[in-house]
Formats: sequence, structure tokens, C-alpha cells
Amino acid sequence: MLDARDLVSGYGSGKVLNGASLSVSKGEVVAVMGRNGVGKTTFLKTLMGTISPQTGTIKFESSSLTGLPTHRISQLGLGYVPQGRGIFDRLTVEENLQMGLRAQPGLKHAIPEFIYERFPILFERRRQLAGTLSGGQKQQLAISRALCGDPKILLLDEPSEGIQPNIVQDIGTFIRELAESQGIATLLVEQNLELISIACDRFEIMEKGIFVHRGARSELQDEAMLKKYLAV
Repeated sequence: MLDARDLVSGYGSGKVLNGASLSVSKGEVVAVMGRNGVGKTTFLKTLMGTISPQTGTIKFESSSLTGLPTHRISQLGLGYVPQGRGIFDRLTVEENLQMGLRAQPGLKHAIPEFIYERFPILFERRRQLAGTLSGGQKQQLAISRALCGDPKILLLDEPSEGIQPNIVQDIGTFIRELAESQGIATLLVEQNLELISIACDRFEIMEKGIFVHRGARSELQDEAMLKKYLAV
């Protein structure tokens, strides 16, 4: 479904990714893990076209994403929730969701019913300014806005950041539901092991801009592996 090969990218003359390769299949949920500063966020930004790769290829289904602008990548079926969520605080909840509909100009201009059914708080507060929501509610809104564009794969950057444990569990369950009921794949940068264990099929660990270890969800219990790759 999504296949990134030998990506080299960064900021200006500085390289952050040094030949990163990763594939995600339809309905698969994959976590990208690693210490701070190893290139995880840069990898997602490169996939979404906000950073252009210097070398390497990105393919999604039958299309090449390499060098495409971000809006075109979104139209092809990638939904992106950046670190910090990126919602519009001065717009209402409903207006934020309507912005997500613009990712696919040909779609019916209606917020999918399953979003309000799954997160009823968003329906209850649809006229409320998004900036007044709690951190967990903002994350629910950010993911829901991305889903309004009818993506085939979601890219999520630190979805558990700054939210309470019960919402972390709920978001993990929702990601799993999307994969199993709708075949939506998810690639998420994450450090919360509970969320990863709930949502993900496998994980990939990054060091110095390349992926160095792949593991199944069951391997999250391996303390020696976690210490080797994740301990500060």
C-alpha cells in the first residue's frame, strides 16, 4: 500500500533521514519508535511532502508520491495529524471538521456520521470554539478532521501527547477499529507503550535516520530490547 525506500531528507543542507525504508499494508497499524531527534517526525513530513526527499522513492498503491505537493498527496489518500494536532482554535469544532472535507473536493460535503457516533462529545460541542476543548478532545477532533478527507492511511505524530490515560486508551481502540472495520492503515510516531500495544500490529525503531529494528506487538514486553533502543 505505502512503500518508502531509501529516503534521504532533512532541513537545508542538514540530513536527518539517511536511507530510511518502511512499508505499510492495507489495514495495518505500524508504530515508529525511537529516541528524541532520530528523525521520526521528519519521516512523516517527508511522506506528506512538507519536506522534499533529496533521494529515495515513495509509492502509494499505484502512484508515486515522490516530489508531489502536499495537497495532491492528501487527495491520493493520505491523512496527516501533526504533532501538536494543528487544529484551528478560532474555528468551531464543526468548522474544523468541514475543513477536513476539502481534502477531497469530489466527496459529498457532509461530515461522516460515524465520527459523531464514535466521539459524541464532538457533536455535543460542535458549535464550540475548538480552542476551548481539552487536550484529549482536541486530539479526537484532529483525527476526525483527517478522516473527513476519506483517507486510506493515517499518519499520526505523537497522538498520546498531553492527554489523559483514558483518552489514550480510547484513541488506541479507535485506531484498531478503523483498521479492522474499514481497512484504514495507520502509521504513527509514538512513545506510549500502552497505546502501541492496543493499536499496533508491529513497530519499527529508528536510530540516526534509519530503521534498525522491527518487532511484533508481543516484543514490547522485552525489557532488554526496550533498554537497548529507547532508554535515554
